[in-house]
Amino acid sequence: MEEVVKFLKECGAYFLATVDGDQPKVRPFGTAEIFEGRLYIQTGKVKEVSKQIAANPKVQICAMNKAGEWLRVSGTLVEDDRLEPKVHMLEAYPSLKAMYKPEDPNTQVLYIKDAEATFCSFTAAPRTVKF
Repeated sequence: MEEVVKFLKECGAYFLATVDGDQPKVRPFGTAEIFEGRLYIQTGKVKEVSKQIAANPKVQICAMNKAGEWLRVSGTLVEDDRLEPKVHMLEAYPSLKAMYKPEDPNTQVLYIKDAEATFCSFTAAPRTVKF
C-alpha cells in the first residue's frame, strides 16, 4: 500500500473512475493518504462523484508517471465519517482547508477495501499487489 500511495503522490494527480448508471465517469483527484493502515481519498458529499460512489462504491484509479509507468487500482470505497481521518487528510493537504473543514458535513473521506493494484510499463511485465 505504501508503494501505491508513493506512486500516486509522485504523479501529483490521478484519475478516479466511477459508474453513473451505465456510463463511466472519470475525473482527476489529488488526495491519497494512509491512515490507520488504510488508503484514503477525500471529496465533498455535494459532488456528483460522491453520489456515484454511494450508488456503486466499486471504483478504479489510474495514474501515469513521467517515466511512462502506470498504475491501476481497483476496489470498493467505504465512507469513514469519523472526525479523525478527516483531520488527518486535511492536515496532509492543507490547501483543501479553504474548501473543507473536518466538522463540515460536506467533507467526505473514504478508504479503499479489497484493493488490487497493478503496476505496468511498456518494458516490464505487470506486477499486482493486493491490500
